[in-house]
Amino acid sequence: MKQEIIIGTRDSQLAMWQARWVLEKLQKLYPRKRFVLRGMKTRGDHILDVALAKIGDKGLFTKELELALSAREIDLAVHSMKDLPTRLPEGLIIGAFCQREYPGDVLISRYGHTLETLPPGARIGTSSLRRTAQLLHFRPDLNVTTIRGNLTTRLRKLEELNLDAIILAYAGIHRLGYDARITQLIPFDICLPAVGQGAIAIEIRANDPEMQELIRPLDDPASRTAITAERALMRKLEGGCQVPIGALGQIQHEQLLLEGAVASFDGCQLVRDSISGPPNQAEKLGEELAVRLIKLGAGEILKKARQEFDLE
Repeated sequence: MKQEIIIGTRDSQLAMWQARWVLEKLQKLYPRKRFVLRGMKTRGDHILDVALAKIGDKGLFTKELELALSAREIDLAVHSMKDLPTRLPEGLIIGAFCQREYPGDVLISRYGHTLETLPPGARIGTSSLRRTAQLLHFRPDLNVTTIRGNLTTRLRKLEELNLDAIILAYAGIHRLGYDARITQLIPFDICLPAVGQGAIAIEIRANDPEMQELIRPLDDPASRTAITAERALMRKLEGGCQVPIGALGQIQHEQLLLEGAVASFDGCQLVRDSISGPPNQAEKLGEELAVRLIKLGAGEILKKARQEFDLE
């Protein structure tokens, strides 16, 4: 049995917070073991002056960690679930879906506005095409500006770029202690979150039963079920985090409710639907909802999106 466990993570402030959270949980469970963090830069961390969609999104924030995991340089890789592609490299699996934080997006406005009260033509910063598309569907008059960088950098750009507001995930804001900056929790009927948003994933080698058993207590069945459905929907749509797809799975009254939306970049087209069924059929429900969305026009919207960013 290994006595020293190396945990790999991106070295951003938020990623390190998440990895330390995992480390502290494991240290309490296994006080005789030694857990070590190893931070590293990913391709997405190095390219900050290009829109994410134009770089390509397969493993943009995960590949370097996965290579280290496959090479046995680390024992676990901790990710933001929404960064993980729906198809993992051969030999790797998600060993634990940690309990999900509130998965929605938030508005941070300089002058206390909500999405409804922002002045016409207000300048909004976001790094997400998913947010942009759904936001413009709700308020076509808004002027959306692309901002990149880690969470603290984007908060700083709110002032530096003289923006009226920015949109970020609640989970990151909450984990780093910026709750007081939140102006509005954006309702899900306006903007569905990214697949897996708000959850921490622990990736391991498929042939490593020791690590699987080690992290089993951190796996949250409800989060696993909901996100499995979301990822199945994404996989069926052949989408990624840089195409305008939103999804949210929730366990309600012992049933799994899954909502999905696909929108054009300009927000002019948006298709949205939902499905519910037994939680043990999460993957099947995700695939069925994807088929419904395609029939409603999602396929054509995504095809145009990929052509625009040369993602075919």
